[in-house]
Amino acid sequence: MKHFDVAVIGAGVVGGLIARELSRYNLNICILEAQNDVAMGATRANSGIVHAGFDAEVGSFKARFNVAGSKMMKRVTDELGVKYKNNGSLVVGFSDADRKHIEKLVARGIENGVEGVRLIEVDELRAIEPNISDSAICALYAPTGAIVCPYELCIASIGNAMDNGASLKCDFKVEKIEKSDEKYVIYSENEHISADFVVNAAGIYADEIAKMVGDESFTVRARKGDYILLDRECGTMANCTIFRCPNEMGKGILVSPTVDGNLLLGPTSVNIDDKGDKSTYADGLSKIMATASENLRVGLPFGKSITSFCGLRAYGNTGDFIIRPACERFINVAGIESPGLSSAPAIAIYVAELLESEGLRLEKKEDFNPIREPKHAFREGSIAEKNEYIRRDASYGRIICRCESISEGEILDAIRSNPPARDLDGVKRRCRAGMGRCQGGFCAPYVMELIARENGVDFASVTKCGGESAIVFSKTKGVQE
Repeated sequence: MKHFDVAVIGAGVVGGLIARELSRYNLNICILEAQNDVAMGATRANSGIVHAGFDAEVGSFKARFNVAGSKMMKRVTDELGVKYKNNGSLVVGFSDADRKHIEKLVARGIENGVEGVRLIEVDELRAIEPNISDSAICALYAPTGAIVCPYELCIASIGNAMDNGASLKCDFKVEKIEKSDEKYVIYSENEHISADFVVNAAGIYADEIAKMVGDESFTVRARKGDYILLDRECGTMANCTIFRCPNEMGKGILVSPTVDGNLLLGPTSVNIDDKGDKSTYADGLSKIMATASENLRVGLPFGKSITSFCGLRAYGNTGDFIIRPACERFINVAGIESPGLSSAPAIAIYVAELLESEGLRLEKKEDFNPIREPKHAFREGSIAEKNEYIRRDASYGRIICRCESISEGEILDAIRSNPPARDLDGVKRRCRAGMGRCQGGFCAPYVMELIARENGVDFASVTKCGGESAIVFSKTKGVQE
C-alpha cells in the first residue's frame, strides 16, 4: 500500500487546480479519479464561462471566490498554456421587470467588487453586440467576463501537477475510507492507498464520499444541462457571452463564442436523481433553440450544429459552496456549481490554507515549475513556426484530423504527455482531433492506430471513452488458412 501526504479525490478542474497548488510544496500528492480519464464530470461539459461575479449573493463563498478567481484566471491560463479570451458578459433585458432585476445585479456586482460592471442602454448595447435582438432594451455589461476551455484547463492543471511530482490514479472509484488517528486508508475495488490528509472534490458524488467518514451534513444532487455546439463559421455571430436574466435554476440559456471559435448555446437546467444520466432529449434541445434564438436579431443556423451534449452540475442543498473540514485532516470541497470554474483558482489557494490549519506543513519547493507549454502552439503557429516543428519532428507534417488540421505530432503529444490520453475522447479533449464537423468520422481509425501503437495494445481494445465504449468488435474480413 502506497502512502501519500495528501489524496485529492476527484480529477475535475477544482481537484486539478487544488493538486497543482499543493504541488508547489514538498508534498507527496495523489489524485484519485473514478473514471478512466480526468475532466470527466462537470468539467467535461459546461459553458466555459469565467463569470465576472455579479450574480452571487454578497458575502457568500460564491461571490468571494468568483471575483478572486476571475482576477487570477489570466495569469493561471498564461502559465498553463491554456486559451483564454476576455470577451465580456451581457445580461440582456427585454422588459421593465428585467431592467429592475438588472439594476439589482449591477448593485450586487459593485458590492462584490466586480470591476467596471454597469447598466448600459440599447444604443451602447448594440455597439458592443451588433447582432443583439431588436427586442432588447438594456443590459448589464461586465467587461471582466471571459471564456476558457474547462477541460483544457483541467488537463493542463493536472499535467502541471504531475510534472511537479504528483501522481494520478484513474479508474479508482472510492468504495470505502477507513480513518485512524494517523492516516486515512482509501479503497477502490482493486487497490488501496493511504494518506495523512484528504480533499474531497468528487463533484456530484462528494456527499457520498463525505458519508464514508461520517459527515452527513449536506447533500448534492445532479442538475442536468443540455447544450448545442455550432460550427466554427458561426463563432462570430456573438462577441460577448449573452445571458438572460437569471432565476432560481441558474443563469439561463446563453449564447457564447468559445475560445476555439465555435458558438455554444445552452444549458437547460433540470434537477435529476440519476447521477449517471447524461442523455439529451428533444424537448431540452428544442428549448435551447427557441430561447437562444430570442437573443439575436439574426437567425441562428441550427443546421450547422456539429454536436449536442449534456453536462451534470453538482447542486448542493446549502445554496453556497461547501468548503470546510468534515473531520480532522479531511476537507470537503462540495456543491461546486456555477461559478465553480471561475472560482477554482481561488478555491485551490483557500483549500491549501485549510489544510495548513489542519496541520499540513507547507514548505515551498525550490524547483517548482508553474509553466506548461501550450498544446495548441503548432496549430496556431505561423508557416515558419510550423516548418520548424516539422524540421525537428516529421510527424507534425502529417495531418490526421482534416476538419481541425491536427497533425500526428500533436496526437502523439496528447498520448505521451501528462496526463496521457488513453482513448479517442481523451485525444479529442487534448488536441481537438475529432472535434470538427465530422466528429471523428474520418480520422478515428488513424487515431486509434496511434493509441494502440503507443500503448502496446491491440487495435480492437481502443475505446471511445473507456469502460464498455468499444468501437471495434471484430474484423469484417479474415484470411482463411
